[in-house]
Amino acid sequence: MVAGRGISHQEFSTADTSILHGAQLWFALPDATRHMPPTFTHYVPEPVRGEGTELRVFLGSLAGSTSPVATYTPPLLGAEAVLRPGSRLELELDPSFEYGILLDTGDLRLDGEPVPVDHLVYLPTGRSALVLEAGMNPVRLLLIGGEPLGEKIVMWWNFIGRTHEKFWRIVRHGRARLVRNRLRREKPKVDTLTGPLTRALDPSPIICRTRCRRRACPTSSCAHAVEAHALKHLLRSICGSGIKHYCASKC
Repeated sequence: MVAGRGISHQEFSTADTSILHGAQLWFALPDATRHMPPTFTHYVPEPVRGEGTELRVFLGSLAGSTSPVATYTPPLLGAEAVLRPGSRLELELDPSFEYGILLDTGDLRLDGEPVPVDHLVYLPTGRSALVLEAGMNPVRLLLIGGEPLGEKIVMWWNFIGRTHEKFWRIVRHGRARLVRNRLRREKPKVDTLTGPLTRALDPSPIICRTRCRRRACPTSSCAHAVEAHALKHLLRSICGSGIKHYCASKC
């Protein structure tokens, strides 16, 4: 789903669902396309199977598999890899890309180094290959990557802007809409957008009231604007776990 100039969506689970477990990946559109009409594409990738491994490429190209999904950004990559115990997966990389590897489950070694579960490993540009090895337990991971965006943004939670002023207009509008939607659904006795009721209905994290600094986005991966620490907060809100991150290079 590409929001462009604006999009609305709803998320539902079936009546018999007791646990929701997944990763929601966001990226920022470059200035040239960020006001484009919204679009939506549903795509289920076919697995690329190896000896004890399966790879599903949902964005970009990897291991001979190419996704038809348009991102309207510099080139991106998104793929899920599943490895059976003791299996090994070697992948050729684009040196112009930055990459992130999020380990969901299992025992994983990246180029011989262990990767903890619920950690995002950041790999800077310049790499042409990597080796993934599963230990005693089966592995499921996400591999994301892409060319650096090359633009400065202001970001907090899932709100993104180019300047402090425009960013705060987006934040105020977004938070008010979140609260109004919940007021309509839950119909409390007091219908107001101020005070403790609003704070109780607003699911967004607390933000300090200081001027937001623009910063260069480090990756145009499936976390174009969701770099390691932002992805940590996003996944914590979805999975309820404390996601951590670390850098695999000496940075």
